[in-house]
Amino acid sequence: MMALSLRFDEKIAVVTGATGHIGRAFCKEFAELGGTCLLVDRDGVELEKLMVSLRKINGSNHGYFVPDLINASSRSKMLKEIQDQFDRIDLLVNNAAYTGDSNLDGWAVAFEDQSMDAWQSAMEVNLAAAFHLTQGLLPLLKKGMGPSVINIASIYGLVGPDMRLYTGTPMGNPLAYAASKGGLLQMTKWLASVLAPDVRVNAVSPGGVFRGQPEAFVQRYIDKTPLGRMATESDVVGSMIFLASDLASYLTGQNIVVDGGFTAR
Repeated sequence: MMALSLRFDEKIAVVTGATGHIGRAFCKEFAELGGTCLLVDRDGVELEKLMVSLRKINGSNHGYFVPDLINASSRSKMLKEIQDQFDRIDLLVNNAAYTGDSNLDGWAVAFEDQSMDAWQSAMEVNLAAAFHLTQGLLPLLKKGMGPSVINIASIYGLVGPDMRLYTGTPMGNPLAYAASKGGLLQMTKWLASVLAPDVRVNAVSPGGVFRGQPEAFVQRYIDKTPLGRMATESDVVGSMIFLASDLASYLTGQNIVVDGGFTAR
């Protein structure tokens, strides 16, 4: 019987959105388990800090790239750099997301006021970049050890929003975010079918992660969640580590919903 392992010694992961909350937590856990991370994000200063901290964890030669994921030519340049520097990769985590904020014009507003600019930006980062990077890194993935792709989607790729959660707060739930995450889930199934048996492709769909949101929103969200709390980064990362590991070697085309039961009722 094959020995299953949660170790990632000698394995190399490309992680987009690496300096975000989930990306950072995943990279640290992956490094703790022996893996090497190629960090992708738009803030070179934060990437440098994260790379240094990862090198202190396990001494691996972690590296980073600073593309503009909204720009196809910038993505292509990064892909060429990775292809030139590495013979293989073992994991691609499409974690980067265009989430906007309450100050972004045409984003966290009523549907009638949501802008095409915000829509197109979300589709480019959340969907097109995942397509582009998966396609561009496929030759290296095929040379990897038990290679896989993990797409970070959302519960809002599965269900519509309850807008009452946001009443009296500056928060919102733009259609572009939901539509792009729904597309990412279908991309996961399509790629899992087409890239098999060479590369596994799975998704994780987090529910709301606590990050100091307005108290009214948090309480309403908790009231709708069977487990009675919002998620933490660790909750999400646990499922990502599982999907990346040998323990999930027979899983492809799956979506793990990490939401405390929010979508169960």
